[in-house]
Amino acid sequence: MKAVKVRNSLKSLRNRHRDNRLVRRKGRVYIINKTQKRYKARQG
Repeated sequence: MKAVKVRNSLKSLRNRHRDNRLVRRKGRVYIINKTQKRYKARQG
């Protein structure tokens, strides 16, 4: 089960881990992380 947090501001979540990537897909902003899969978030 993938738990994606839906947040207003993703800037703070991006700094929680060094491998976090901020990705824009289909008008939505995502935080993804290849090494630590638990860091996932979506905005929009």
